[in-house]
Amino acid sequence: MSQQKNLYNVILPLFIILIGCIFIAYNDYKDSFYIDDTQVNQEINDNTLKIISSSENKDMEDNIRNYAKSQGIDVSFEYAGTLDIMEKLNMGEKYDAVWTSNSIWLYMLNKEVSILNSKSTSTNPVVFAVKESKAQELGFKDKEIYTSDIISAIKSGKLKFSMSNPTQTNSGATAYLGLLSSIAGSPEVLKLSDIENETVKSELISLFTGLERSSGSEEFLEELFINGSYEAVVTYESSIININKKLSENKLETLYALYPVDGVSISDSPFAYIDNGNENKKENFEIIQNYILSSEGQKELEKLGRRTWYGGVNSNADKNIFNPSWGIDTNRYIVPIKFPNTEVIQNSLAIYQSELRKPVHTIFCLDYSGSMIGEGNKQLVEAMEYILTEQNAKKDLLQFTEKDKITVIPFSTYVLDTWYAENGLSTNELINDIKSQPSKGSTNIYEPTIKAIGILNNEDLNKYNVSVVLMTDGQSNLGKYSEFERFYNSNNKQIPVYSIMFGDAYEKELQELADLTNGKIFDGKTDLLKAFKEVRGYN
Repeated sequence: MSQQKNLYNVILPLFIILIGCIFIAYNDYKDSFYIDDTQVNQEINDNTLKIISSSENKDMEDNIRNYAKSQGIDVSFEYAGTLDIMEKLNMGEKYDAVWTSNSIWLYMLNKEVSILNSKSTSTNPVVFAVKESKAQELGFKDKEIYTSDIISAIKSGKLKFSMSNPTQTNSGATAYLGLLSSIAGSPEVLKLSDIENETVKSELISLFTGLERSSGSEEFLEELFINGSYEAVVTYESSIININKKLSENKLETLYALYPVDGVSISDSPFAYIDNGNENKKENFEIIQNYILSSEGQKELEKLGRRTWYGGVNSNADKNIFNPSWGIDTNRYIVPIKFPNTEVIQNSLAIYQSELRKPVHTIFCLDYSGSMIGEGNKQLVEAMEYILTEQNAKKDLLQFTEKDKITVIPFSTYVLDTWYAENGLSTNELINDIKSQPSKGSTNIYEPTIKAIGILNNEDLNKYNVSVVLMTDGQSNLGKYSEFERFYNSNNKQIPVYSIMFGDAYEKELQELADLTNGKIFDGKTDLLKAFKEVRGYN
């Protein structure tokens, strides 16, 4: 018995060692053939076709995703304004494909950004559209209209219009270049001498006095017309179609599209590959591009109001989409304006921002509650200093000018102060006040917004575009929305409130302000400076 026990004591440790060796060997063997889950996920992510796109392509995303999935391809979409896209790519942010509004912007990319296989996916005229009763009143229906006819109506005060910001969006930029070309006498191609002509500048300044709302995106411009009471807009033909569908559903007056016979700006929506040396992604891109250009993909684009015929007329276009009663005309040959070179475009946009646009009066309501102490206050000061400093904001074509007015209302439990700058370039004192104001107390978002609306209600809207920018990091524990609502409705001007969420800001409260005032919420929780730059594109 003793011998068996001794044998057992020898064999058992040897058995345990043997099992251990087998386990170690198996794991070594396994690791030579497999990678862990994080590596697998990383590989999947690395193989995803990353597409950066203009926002007007959002409605195609589901179709493209579904097709890509059927082909075993993973795609991701990120949306940004046209000029923002160019900046991201020029700054080195990595994407595999770009789907922008117009080929002209691809020429503004740095040579380090290698663009291949760019193909137009549809065309989209940028047109004037006027409320049908106003079009009838002005004699614009069922006749040939020149750009000068529209400009005359605006300059005489008979017509006001809205458009997307030319320095931030394609539709705004192309519309502006079209107007510029017309006022310059419709030269074959715009030159620097045309945009530097003082008579041309004077005419454009006069024209932009009729601009009543500016938007930082085409998508938001559509929302304005669906939810507000505006009489004219300059935007994509497809946007007019979309707006009118929703207006018709709500039994509201629709817009009537105008196509000036002396030239219309047309966007060609190129889809292009960004070469980062990955052949697999290049193949996947070509599969997606071929789908967009296929009969199936083109039909989906037509449903969105995009023209998929390239030049000429199309008498067979679906009248339920391209509705003639809305002035949508597919039987008329559209004369496209020729876009100038990159230098002229860049100079044109810079001149618009610094000299031609309608002045603004922007009121910033800034949260200095106790929860902003530390990092929150630091980010707020940095963001405001950036946008109030000309040489910084100029990089993004967002700078104020001497014609602009800026008011800052710091708040916490109540309004803490009011700081004014009657000259948008004289902001040093504002910046010093913003830096020196201590953070303390609770949060009351309604008192400062009421005060801001009161100030702007006394402003001459023929001279200024006005807006309130509210930045807060928490839920309002003082004041009531009902008080703001009563005060706002007692005033007679449509003044938007744009809110920037930071920290623990309560989105429901801010959404109420946006809905009432035809404003918008911007998310500054991850990047407060980016949010302030974005909101500047709307005011």
